[in-house]
Amino acid sequence: MAVFGKLAYDAGVSVDALLLVRFGLAGVLLLGIALARGALRNLPRRAVITGLAMGAFGYAAQSTFYFSALARIDASLVALILYLYPVLVMVGAIALRRERASRRRVWALVVALAGIGLVLSGAISRQFDVLGVVLALGAPIVYTCYILVGDSLTADVPPLALTALVCTGAFGTFGILSMFRGTDLTFAPIGWLWLAAVALVSTVAAILFFFAGMARVGPSVASILSIFEPVVTVGAAALVFGEQLGATQWLGGALVLSAVLIVQWPARQSLPELSRTSGAATADLTV
Repeated sequence: MAVFGKLAYDAGVSVDALLLVRFGLAGVLLLGIALARGALRNLPRRAVITGLAMGAFGYAAQSTFYFSALARIDASLVALILYLYPVLVMVGAIALRRERASRRRVWALVVALAGIGLVLSGAISRQFDVLGVVLALGAPIVYTCYILVGDSLTADVPPLALTALVCTGAFGTFGILSMFRGTDLTFAPIGWLWLAAVALVSTVAAILFFFAGMARVGPSVASILSIFEPVVTVGAAALVFGEQLGATQWLGGALVLSAVLIVQWPARQSLPELSRTSGAATADLTV
């Protein structure tokens, strides 16, 4: 998704246009699939309102941070910073007394902080965009709040229905903003290809594949395998844009991903629906 996003920017697409089109296409498709499968049938009104609100506020804010950062700094750096969120979720769950602290989890936090420190120190030695890094750090922080709040409110909502509602809610936010601020859609025609890729490949397809895989291998294995997401981003960014991480950043990135592995392995979560909730949104990220 980060690579498609940068290619869209190169075609003259603005952050506002990317977010509007992404969630518009994804929301329509996911709603159609959810309706066809009966995932929205008999949902309580409270669940529908909650899902829409999660998208309109939490996921819209996270995506704005992510794609705004992507417009200013390398895709590799954004991807690695974003993957702080599993460790931050662990910290938040402990603070909320949903999980217990343990030696392993303390080590995961220390390793993650050391890793992100190395990633950022490597960036400082090059061209360093302070605002871009701050925006990138905002994405996992907001996403952590989104997951922790959503987990407590949507435990009984089918994941496909939740994802469709979240994307629709996010589209509502960017649609309203577009009405007041205006959104320029007069960019190069190739930009529509990259926008379609962000919406169809990196959002709809990624989410559906995540759910299909999770149904077969379980949330634990699915969570562990999702760690490859930033690795794919770093590799793709190197191929497409020639982005190169320094040795210090490689080490820092390895530590961040190791911390995520420590948190998720063996991945019996104290937040039983964590993988479902995060998957519903990340396949964007996350994915």
